[in-house]
Amino acid sequence: MRWTRDGQRRDIAKMDATATLEENLSFLVLERREEACNIARYYVLSVEPSLFGDASLVREWGRIGSRGRRLIELHGTTQLAAEALDRWLARKKRRKYSVRP
Repeated sequence: MRWTRDGQRRDIAKMDATATLEENLSFLVLERREEACNIARYYVLSVEPSLFGDASLVREWGRIGSRGRRLIELHGTTQLAAEALDRWLARKKRRKYSVRP
């Protein structure tokens, strides 16, 4: 379950994949696979509300099938967090990650 900006709870499993940043439910799943080099990695970027009313960018990465690592970056507004998400997305695309459907 996740809390939305208007104070309602939403079930993550039932969320629409087209959730907007304004709803604080935005996330992207990226992956990179290269069989010849034995590379199978994932990267998840999401904008979520923090406990203090700020927006946060949550980054999670690792090898596909493993637990991976997680880092939370706090930002003042949802717009700043969305800009940070766009910067990370551009970095990952330069490293041959693609958005998973």
